Amino acid sequence: MPRTILRITGTDARDFLQGLVTNDVARIDRDGIVYAALLTPQGKYIADFFLVTEEDGILLDVASALAPALMQRLTMYKLRADVRIEETALKVSRGTGPAPEGALPDPRHPALGWRLYGEAEGDDGTDWDALRVEHLIPETGEELTPDTFILETGFDRINGVDFRKGCYVGQEVTARMRHKTELRKGLVRVTVEGDAAPGTAITADGKAAGVLHTRAGDAAIAYLRFDRAEGDMQAEGATVRRDG
Repeated sequence: MPRTILRITGTDARDFLQGLVTNDVARIDRDGIVYAALLTPQGKYIADFFLVTEEDGILLDVASALAPALMQRLTMYKLRADVRIEETALKVSRGTGPAPEGALPDPRHPALGWRLYGEAEGDDGTDWDALRVEHLIPETGEELTPDTFILETGFDRINGVDFRKGCYVGQEVTARMRHKTELRKGLVRVTVEGDAAPGTAITADGKAAGVLHTRAGDAAIAYLRFDRAEGDMQAEGATVRRDG
């Protein structure tokens, strides 16, 4: 999926982002890169992205399809803060082999390798869908949509949210889901026997149970109602079973 790299600068840049995104921006001083999301006030997903430290500011690496709306939303929030947001010509390379100089580890999971920002765009041929399915990693536009509550996609497990950082947009709903609500729906790995494309509805005993998402061979990610995710389920002509 094409990526757009934004640059956020200004004396208020860090405080500005800290009050908006799900993760602790200060982590970039330690790790060089942070994974986070911007939510609606109702706690639903707008965009996920990587924040990368830079000498004069912060780079924001986001799916190109989401970049225009994200820039518009960030511009709306900045009001009179000393913050400048611009699109850059930078590209991202990624891979799972030996990391080149200057590359940063993907903070979501060690198996996802590294990301490198510069003038070249590249990919080492890794089967990213297979890796995401194996490690249950949600993807922009696939498992992450405007209807998503991020905890249902395991955002805490993939280092995308910090529950100690204080307020951010959508924080109240996210914190309530963590502390006061037992999740009834979420992403799980499933085995699929038969033909069923991503986006296919999953049923159990004729009742709606969820949706099939990214598929890699007979393995897939599905969004399921946990109370209906037992035994054999159906997705068109395919049989779906929850792993484990």
